[in-house]
Amino acid sequence: MTQAHPAPRRIAIIGGGAAGFFAAVTAAEANPEATVMLLEKGKHCLQKVKISGGGRCNVTHSCFDPAQLASHYPRGARELRAAFHRWQPRDTIEWFTQRGVPIKREPDGRMFPTTDDSQSIIDCLRRAARESGVETRRECGLADLSHIPGTGFKLTLTDGNVIEVEALCIAAGSLKNSTLPDALRALGHHIEPLAPSLFAFNVNDARLHGLAGLSVPTARVTALPANQPQSGPLLITHRGLSGPAVLRASAWGAREIQAANYHFTLTVNWLGDGAEADLQAAFKQLRQNAPRKAIKNTPIESLPRRLWERLVQHVGIPENCPWSQLSKAQETALRRECLAGAYQVEGKTTNKDEFVTCGGVRLKDVDFRRMESKRIPNLHFAGECLDLDGITGGFNFQAAWTTGRIAGEAMAGSERVNSL
Repeated sequence: MTQAHPAPRRIAIIGGGAAGFFAAVTAAEANPEATVMLLEKGKHCLQKVKISGGGRCNVTHSCFDPAQLASHYPRGARELRAAFHRWQPRDTIEWFTQRGVPIKREPDGRMFPTTDDSQSIIDCLRRAARESGVETRRECGLADLSHIPGTGFKLTLTDGNVIEVEALCIAAGSLKNSTLPDALRALGHHIEPLAPSLFAFNVNDARLHGLAGLSVPTARVTALPANQPQSGPLLITHRGLSGPAVLRASAWGAREIQAANYHFTLTVNWLGDGAEADLQAAFKQLRQNAPRKAIKNTPIESLPRRLWERLVQHVGIPENCPWSQLSKAQETALRRECLAGAYQVEGKTTNKDEFVTCGGVRLKDVDFRRMESKRIPNLHFAGECLDLDGITGGFNFQAAWTTGRIAGEAMAGSERVNSL
């Protein structure tokens, strides 16, 4: 039920990222009589928005069914499924469009501002904050936090000021290298172990040397035996392997990969969902139709020629060997290289555009109807500080918009709890 006249109050949001801005703007617009302060410890706000999507900002994903949308989150799927009934990509698109920033869909479902410039999103959020009366303070982080029962919170800021607020939202992004976990534990909250998510794999393998920049449109990778294979474009880099398939594998296996100290065997199916029977049939057709052509010079469709040449060379097939002379043992080895090549991962490389951390505030300690602590009243959470994260493709920003929106409404006293 919506309150007709939310009571004036002092509200502070810690963190000037996507979730923090959305929570602040929502609270200020829902309750114009409230004093809303947005506190950012860095020199600049919305830094991740600035660099995401190669500087274009992957705002959200064109998935409008809450259950299907939630399935793209390795952690937090159950909680977000209910939250997405309150605020989902369609709402995000409408919010930005109504404020003069139309959003477009790309073939893979990712959605960007039509300007292809993240500055459009930043300007929109800053303008909305300014027009709704949000007070934004930069280079002003949270040094200490204490709860005052029945009153609110006492905040000691890094600029030396001490303020008291009635409602507080933690939207500080990743809790890595943060002092907040100690303060939150002191308030009775559990912090799930932090681990990087969405990162590339370092692979030093002769099969990949000199091939940086080559990509395969649809590959399937398995990071660890216990993890589900992940499919998508696969990119060869100077350091190893990246692209959506690898980033998804790193997200779903974040904690297991961390436990393996980022050293494990990666299995790659360069043909995506290609089955052995299909590849066997393709080889048979090449034997029949091009028996005299060198195997090295007749790559399988969808594989870059230079990658194919490396795979052929790796299994020991002579450079000028024609299809008619391919032995059964060589064919078996080549099929294995195409469908289940084994690569040793020896570390990770952070994808700067998509850097995400899994872990954070334990989800069962948070009421997702209000994004409010179940332990401390009027303490709210939004975004990556929670133990939730999505795969690449706009899903992490959508979680930020959704949790920020719900937290902002709750702090303003205008949330519709019964709508869940």
